[in-house]
Amino acid sequence: MTLGDRIARAREALEAAGIWDRDTGLDAEVLARTVLACDRASLIVRLRDEEPADFEASYGLLVNRRARREPMAYIIGEREFWGLPFEVTRAVLIPRPETELIVEEALELFQGNNAPGMIIDACTGSGCLAVALAVEFEHAQVIATDISEAALRVARRNAVRNGVGARIDFREGDLLDRVTERADLIVSNPPYVASRDEAGMVPEVREHEPHIALFAGDDGLDMFRRLFPSADTRLRPGGAFIVEVGYDQDGAVAAIAARSGWRLSHVRQDLQAITRTLIFVREP
Repeated sequence: MTLGDRIARAREALEAAGIWDRDTGLDAEVLARTVLACDRASLIVRLRDEEPADFEASYGLLVNRRARREPMAYIIGEREFWGLPFEVTRAVLIPRPETELIVEEALELFQGNNAPGMIIDACTGSGCLAVALAVEFEHAQVIATDISEAALRVARRNAVRNGVGARIDFREGDLLDRVTERADLIVSNPPYVASRDEAGMVPEVREHEPHIALFAGDDGLDMFRRLFPSADTRLRPGGAFIVEVGYDQDGAVAAIAARSGWRLSHVRQDLQAITRTLIFVREP
């Protein structure tokens, strides 16, 4: 059997497993490239070649994992964020493209000589935000917190991998409990999924990603209720607090923030015109 034939069969198996047709071709190809340790151009050249003797067994294991709806990022162990490579395991959420809006907004807010000297990232997970911001603001010190030590181990490896390990202080703790320093910029992509929505989630998320990093009470707002009061004493005058929110949560989160004295400066929407990023400042 040729490599092309084997990949075509894998695509059919993934379709039969209920994976979206638009994803199956790419998934089957990426898994093949993972086994062969080659890039896309090299794979295309080899599609008419007979498959290597050990390919079927190794490839089949990966295809079966994907057919059981395990996310691709966990299977290959990596996901790109902000153009940087990040290790991902089942201890951390898979970085999403919409979270890059936080980095974009930080760069808009802090330009030129206005760069932040201290950044705090609450609920760091894989460390994607802390690492990306440390890369962009090369003189900043970063404190990154997470309640999961397993997640912090992944985040530390990602910081080292991307050359910023010496400038990020990873701390195990709930939200900002272990932070006494004050920052110019605080960011957070906290758990914000409503527990009542669990049954309707796709299997890739519901059955594989860590629930501790997903769910935040029946309405998904529990973390925000604790985060805004605790951030009050951690932000320097003139600083900004940027958070990611779930679908249709922007109004509720802004109201929670207002009760703790925060003012919503502006918002950012993702490519589907969904408000995902809220930028807050402290009222004087």
